[in-house]
Amino acid sequence: MQAEILLKAFQEPFTESHLPFPCNKGKVRDVYNLSEKRLLLITTDRLSAFDRILGAAPYKGQVLNQLSAWWFDQTKDIVANHTLEVPDPNALLALEAKPFPIEVIVRGYITGVTSTALWYRYSLGERNIYGHQLPDGLQKNQALSQPIITPTTKGGPTGHDERLTPAEVVEKGYLNSQIWQSIQEAALNLFSHGQTIAAKANLILVDTKYEFGLDQNGGIRLIDELHTPDSSRYWLMDTYEQAVETGAEPENYDKEYLRLEYAQQGYRGEGEPPPVPDELWLEISRRYIDLYERLTGQDFRPGSYPVAPRLAQNLCKSRILQEGK
Repeated sequence: MQAEILLKAFQEPFTESHLPFPCNKGKVRDVYNLSEKRLLLITTDRLSAFDRILGAAPYKGQVLNQLSAWWFDQTKDIVANHTLEVPDPNALLALEAKPFPIEVIVRGYITGVTSTALWYRYSLGERNIYGHQLPDGLQKNQALSQPIITPTTKGGPTGHDERLTPAEVVEKGYLNSQIWQSIQEAALNLFSHGQTIAAKANLILVDTKYEFGLDQNGGIRLIDELHTPDSSRYWLMDTYEQAVETGAEPENYDKEYLRLEYAQQGYRGEGEPPPVPDELWLEISRRYIDLYERLTGQDFRPGSYPVAPRLAQNLCKSRILQEGK
């Protein structure tokens, strides 16, 4: 991708959408409620970490939207998802599903710098983490003997994700045992399939977050996003072992690049975030685009900026603006 295209988009990142429908604005996505139990998900360039919106990276929204759509298609035989149509590089038309109040995080390695991350908790001396008993002597970024599920609430009373054990999901009444069992099985199967595809692209799918919901017919559906560099951690496979042996951080293709920069300055989500150079956001864009091309085997075709006029034109072509009223 030409540097001048990236720089131009950096001057006018897509941080907010304005469409004539009821909207729920998340950290990254603007979700519009349309008629006939449909949702329009607009993925912006906003980038969040430590439960805070920290800035914007050009073309990040397009990568997340198109990569999610690609993964949804790759995994539709494992579990149903909410995808109906991709009318624009930054938009996804979806079936409405009532989100479950739990984020399902699958971890294959002990790593991370956030307060909910395995390595961060382990480094503080904890050994029973999320209900999983971990042995002494583990090293940062080491593979676990098998992937584990570490659920969290969405937001919680503090506004941050609150840690749960798998048993507490049922014990505290978040989900019934049958639904929770189905979700855990789907999550582990999705993760295994994701790791297989990532390996073919010389990548390691380290961990990821899944969200599920209940559709109007009572079926479980995978929603939100899937195996993106926002919701997942990816490492370059052929340099991983050397990095672990030397104590260096594995080369990553996700927003851990941003987290590490802030963590090195002592920031983990509390107070005012410190300033970071513009080059950091551009490098995130380059890594996200590279990841998209590695996984899909397709060239990334950048959409035009500013995004808003293009988005409106494409939604009109798909008749979504008319049908949503």
